[in-house]
Parts: sequence; C-alpha cells; structure tokens
Amino acid sequence: MPGLGTSFGRGGATTAQQDLANADCVLIQGSSMAEAHPVGFRWVMKARERGATIIHVDPRFSRTSAMADVWIPLRAGTDIALLGGLIRWVLEEGRYFDEYVRHYTNASVILKEEYVDAEDGDGVFSGWDEQQRSYDPASWQYEGDDLGRPRRDMTLQHPRCVFQVLRRHFARYAPERVQRVCGIPPELFLEAARALADASGPERTAAICYSVGWTQHSKGVQIIRAAAILQLLLGNIGRPGGGILALRGHASIQGSTDIPTLYDMLPGYLPMPKAEPGDRTLRDYIAAHRHERGLWAGFGGYAVSLLKAYYGRSATPDNDFGFGLLPRLTGDHSHFSYWVDMAEGKVEGLFVMGQNPAVGATHARLQRKAMARLKWLVVRDLVETETAAFWKDSPEVERGELAPETIDTEVFLLPAAGHAEKEGTFTNTQRLLQWRDKAVDPEGDRRSEAWFVHQLAKRLIARARRSDDPRDAALRALDWWYPEDEHGEPDVEAVLAEINGWQVDSGQDSMGVVHGQDREGRPHHGPQLPDYKALQDDGSTACGCWIYSGALGPDGVNKPRRREPSGPYGHGWGFAWPGDRRILYNRASARPDGLPWSERKKLVWWDPAKGQWTGHDEPDFPVDRPPVYRPDDDAQGMDAIAGDAPFTIHGEGLGRLFAPHGLQDGPLPTHYEPLESPEHNALYGRETNPPVTWYPRPDNRFAPPGDRRFPIVLTTYRLTEHHTAGGMSRTLSRLSELQPEMFVEMSPELALALRVRTGEPVSVVTLRGAIEAKALVTRRIRPLRLNGHLVHQVAMPFHFGSVGDVKGDAANDLFGLSGEPNVTIQESKAATCTIVPGPLPRGRHFQAFFERHAQPDRGRHPEQPARDHDPTRGRPSGESEEGNA
Repeated sequence: MPGLGTSFGRGGATTAQQDLANADCVLIQGSSMAEAHPVGFRWVMKARERGATIIHVDPRFSRTSAMADVWIPLRAGTDIALLGGLIRWVLEEGRYFDEYVRHYTNASVILKEEYVDAEDGDGVFSGWDEQQRSYDPASWQYEGDDLGRPRRDMTLQHPRCVFQVLRRHFARYAPERVQRVCGIPPELFLEAARALADASGPERTAAICYSVGWTQHSKGVQIIRAAAILQLLLGNIGRPGGGILALRGHASIQGSTDIPTLYDMLPGYLPMPKAEPGDRTLRDYIAAHRHERGLWAGFGGYAVSLLKAYYGRSATPDNDFGFGLLPRLTGDHSHFSYWVDMAEGKVEGLFVMGQNPAVGATHARLQRKAMARLKWLVVRDLVETETAAFWKDSPEVERGELAPETIDTEVFLLPAAGHAEKEGTFTNTQRLLQWRDKAVDPEGDRRSEAWFVHQLAKRLIARARRSDDPRDAALRALDWWYPEDEHGEPDVEAVLAEINGWQVDSGQDSMGVVHGQDREGRPHHGPQLPDYKALQDDGSTACGCWIYSGALGPDGVNKPRRREPSGPYGHGWGFAWPGDRRILYNRASARPDGLPWSERKKLVWWDPAKGQWTGHDEPDFPVDRPPVYRPDDDAQGMDAIAGDAPFTIHGEGLGRLFAPHGLQDGPLPTHYEPLESPEHNALYGRETNPPVTWYPRPDNRFAPPGDRRFPIVLTTYRLTEHHTAGGMSRTLSRLSELQPEMFVEMSPELALALRVRTGEPVSVVTLRGAIEAKALVTRRIRPLRLNGHLVHQVAMPFHFGSVGDVKGDAANDLFGLSGEPNVTIQESKAATCTIVPGPLPRGRHFQAFFERHAQPDRGRHPEQPARDHDPTRGRPSGESEEGNA
C-alpha cells in the first residue's frame, strides 16, 4: 500500500466503513462497491439517506452506478487523467481547504533546485536512467536548513514550494484534455468537481472508496497517490466522513500485507534486508531505515523485537539478534518473476494455498504451462481447482499443447478446512482485527492452514537439527514453541500473543498466563506488552508485528474477540491497528489550535482542563502533547513532532502532496497510457510508466499503441454471485445457477458492427490468448468519443475455468505478465483486444485461429525491452519505504 503509505504514513485505509455514513459526498472509483462489497455499501446508502452525493466512476454502469447520483463512464486505465483534472480544478478555482493545506500538508515545503518535474521532462522526472530503467530520487528531496529540517514558505508563493510545483504539474489536466483522454464530457467532469468541493471544508467532508479497479494497473500506486493528493487539498483526511477506504476483496487481504505474504517486506512493513553490498549488519540495516523524527525513529525497537520473536533465546546482542539468519533480497522475487523462472525450468517445487493461479492470475495460459515444468506441486484447497488439475483437465491438454503422459510434475492435492472449521484472527478492509471462533471440527483429513504450516515447520526444524549445514542455521535457531491440541493444531491465541509482543523474561505474568515455552516445556516469556511504544532495541522485548501490538494486552483480554461495540465508531468490537484507532491521523480533525474545525465534524480535540486530547476516537497523536508544543532543535523521535503536525509517521509530521522518496515511478502522479492502449498519450511524449516491468518473452507480447488489430479496450470485473477464481462458488449449485456461463458485455453499437446478438458466441483475442464467451449486448457499457472518433470497450467477469459445476474460459488468459514498479502488481483492468464472431475453434484448430488474429511477427510495444536485454529483471521493484506502515 505505498500509495497511501507515502502520502499519509501508513499503508492502510484511513477510515472505517461505518464512518462513510458521516460523509457529505462519496466518490467510488475503481470499484463496483454495491456488487463486490455489498455489506460495506450499506454505509454509503446511509450517507445518501442523510443527503450525501454519491459519485460512481466506472467504464460500466453497474448496481453501484444505479444507486449513485452521478455516474461518470471513462476509458479503462485513464483514472490519473481524471483525478489530475480534479486536482487542477480545485487548485485553479481556489476550492482547496487553505488552512488545512498550509498547516497539515507539505505544500509549503521547498524542493531542491535540482528537481525537474515531468512537466518539463515530457513525462519523465529528474533522476531517470534509461539504461537501468530506474529513478535516482536524490533530486526529489526537500531543501533543508542548517539542522536538516525542511525549509518552508507558509505564503505558498516560493516557485519551488510543493504547492507551486503541484500547480505547474497538473496545469495541463484541463477539462478539455480530460475529455480527450478519458472520454468524459466537461459538463459531467465539472458536476463531479463541484460536488466534491462543495462537500469539503470545515463543516463538510467527502470520502473516496476504491478497490482493485485502481490497484491492478501499471500505475496503480500513483492512481491512489492522486486520490490522496485530492483528499489532502480538500482537507478530508483524519476527519469524520472523510478519508480514503481501500476496499479489500477477502476477509484478510489487509492482514496478508500487514503480516506479509510479500517477498520484500517483514511484518509491520519493515523492509526485507538486501544482499551485498546492502544490509550487512543489524546496525547497517537500522541506520538505513531509521529516521530521526517521527514514529520511524523507533525502527530499531521494531526490528530487534521481531528478531526476538523469531529466534527467542538464540537472538542475542553477540549475534546481532540473529539478523544474519534472515534471508536477503537478491532480485525481483515477486509472483510473476518466479513464474517466468518456472516457465524456464528454474523452479523445482511450488506450494499453492488460498490461490488458483491457473484461473485467477494474468496470462493464466503461461502459468498452466509453467507448472508442467515443476518436479512437484502442493495444492491445498476445498475442492480440486484448475491449478490442481492443470495436467489432465485444461485448455492446453485439449489442444495438445500439454500431454498428461509427458508431464513429470507430481501433484499433491491436500484438503483444507473451511472458514467455519478453524479459528484465529483476520484483518478486514478497515484495519480491524477480528476473531473467528471455530464452529465445527473439520472432517476427515481436512486441516487448517495453521495446522499445515505448524506441522511442516516442526518437520523441517527437526531435520535441520540433524544437520550441520550452514544453510539450515536459521531453522535450527527458530523459536517454534506453540502449544498444540490433541489434533496437532497450534494454539492460535498463543500465536496472537507472540504477534502482540511480550517482555522477555522467565515465568508467568500477573494473570498466570504462560506466553511461551522453551524446548523443555518451561515458560520463558514475560507479560504481554501494552502497545508498540514499549518496544526496545536491546532485546528486552519480543514482538511479531509492531503495528498489532496492543491486540492482546497485559490484562490478557483478546481484543479482536470483543463483540460489545459502543460509540459512533464501534469501539469494543475487535481491535483496529494501531492502538484501536478507527480514523487515522485524527489530530487533523481539529484546528491547529486544538479546537474542532466545526461542531458538526468533531472527532478529537484538545481539552485544556485535562491537558490531553479527547473525543470520539483514540487520539492518533501523543495524548498529552499540547497544540502549542514546538520541538527543540535537537529533538528526536516523537519528541520532534510539533503539536500541530498530525501525520506522525513522516518525520516532518505533514501529509505529503509531494513524495520525496519511497516510490519507484516519481514523486507526483502522471498520466501514462496502459501497457496496451488504442490511443497515444495525449499529455506527454512518454507512452507508458517508465520503470514498469514488462517480462518480455515471445509468449508475453504487447500490442503497440493504436494497433488497429486490437482496437477494443478490454477490462474485467467481479460478479456478486462468484468469488475470485471460482473455486468456492462454481462448485455450489445455487450460485452456479445464478451465473452459469462466461459472457462479455458489449454496447449495441459494437454488437451491430460485429453483427452479433445477445447469447451468441464470440471469440475474444489478444496477443496472449483467445477465449470464447457469450455476447451480452447492453447499454451498461457504452462507446466513448475520443479525439473525434469512437472507442469501444468490453467487460468480462474473471471467475470461470475448466473445472467445477459450471465451466468457461478464463478471462485471465487474455492479459499479459507485467509489474507495476512499486508492488509488481499486474495490469488486468486495461488491455486491448479484438472480437471475432462465432465459437472459438477447439483442439488442434485453435493454434491456426490464434496465429491468424495475433501474428507472431508483431506485437512488441516500442517501450518494452527486447527479450535479450531486460534491465528490469534482477532489480527489486517492490522495495519498502518510509511511511509504508
């Protein structure tokens, strides 16, 4: 979540779903919230009942659009152009929240003279290295005074202050150009701009909601950055009814980034150490990532406490607390990079848990073929998925591209427990940890993920202890102590205790709770920690994830398990990290002097009689710090944060309109076309996001801009009746009956041009593959007029595959492998295609059809590296940065 992290400090939603009811305007973009997040959408409807304006931006008219006051159709992949236009309008019309912007954002900060904006670099910022395809952000930094503090001009008139840089950067995003890029008429654009501005200020607030319709782009992080800039200008961060809500599609997607399944991060958004010549020692590592001011000054305590949680008594000052045992980043180890390695025979085995890449990941055709080169594959799931059955039941087997008798991959399909058959925490879309109790024991051989990982770890550790191989040292040192029940299930509340953190000493706490045992069964962990402020860098504390500290405090109360909500923000139900704050950065809900901006929008405020911050939420600020506090020149850590600086993760305490570091593709959002587009970039000479990862291969080709073979924009979306890759829904008869087959939505104009009717089969073709779908002719998706000509768009669900009660071709066969520069996410919401009426030829006839419509001698994008020269490989593209926690 670096888009939110570099803007505000933390990589999580700034607000709660319930708080949407307090909004005066809600902009939903990059999501069909009513269909994909229907429970959370009820709070949007409450806001509308109270008079709020609901705006929905989407290429397709959906149930969300039907419930909105304003629907704005746009060309898929042009979100930054629209948001940039809104930013420009707010600045030029003077509709920004002036006092909020001056005091709470870095608008007044002056940049170095060396900085050159993309405005002057024709789409490229200073520091760009074309050969390495990467930026050096040295020229993006603040100009500092003699003490290293950023210089500021509170009048906002200095030509190099962020406010003026912002105005120049977005000056070209005029409504007419927004229309040319997005297809949005100026009058519709202005309606949305006025609604957002009218709903912002001291008395009113507006919220923004988004989902994977923003993230799954080649510039997804920068789309979110643009929304953050807009909300900071309007003064909507940290205030009731404001903020940005990142909607997550699973129960614990937020949790899987907090305690990460990400290759380049450790729990709590601590960066993974780099290989030589990087983080050689713990001191080097802490020095590289610690910051003198703000919460990241505690980096040493967060890191050492994590090492103590990993290695227990094996982590001592003499061995750098086991820092040398951590793996190191040696390159780009993201999902698609290792899948490319797999396709080239460089990967021997793969575990797949909670995922179905044969359907749910882009270029699924390549991924299915890549698995045929593995020696072994372990799939844990509720049913036999396409990933488990690729070797015997897949389009490639039907076409003769794969033959079961020649595939050496040994597949182990292990039955997994369902969510009602296991217990533990999950972290939902608003950073809320909740506890799920087990309803029934799993039948037969079904087991939970906790059981599987726990039992696998025990076996690997036992094997490592019989070895003297140096590479097994980390396993030998691991403090794997979790108690088990009679079925071998680990005590997951004990895992939560470790995540929360404890004092490192022997014995039991005051409640008599044993928080851990050594290998002889003796307790050796002390009392639980109250919160992350107790973490130390001397080895006296252990904590599995610093941002979760406080979830299970010294009183022994499992806060995620609480079910007694009170107050307007549900305190008493679950635990929202950090510190049970429901609205982050809520110091900004008060004026610089500590009084509420207005009585209507009160949240937290300074109580001079008590000498502390108080209100309706846990203050996201030092509770006893008065608004008039000014730090000494040599102050460090939280002592360096002024009493009117709400964004305490950032060293200057300000929300960042301009991101001086932390992003791989520039300090400000810039419109680039999708990797495939029917249009050239109308704003800059650079077509696509410069440092994007292309994964160039003969079977991963991209159409050049304006390629007439592929004139139609293709996007995907989620159905309410199916869930992701379909493994949990296409095997259920009632859901399958509601959505029984694959289809493609198209406008009547396109259907007339193709001479197809609703229900007739068509073939959708890109440079990566071709699939069959039934035509659904509807006014829900409409052609857009760009530069005097019509551009057609089509939309498809992505839930279908080759196994289950209902089957269909996988939409992800059509999309290429690509990596957004910051998080290496794929671009699966914008591509180009052609549509051929009639059913897709099957079997041996497929290849001739595919080659006829996607000639193999064409199709490399002019900005895509050649296959034999790919400087993006081997460079970590998802590095963590300050403020991503």
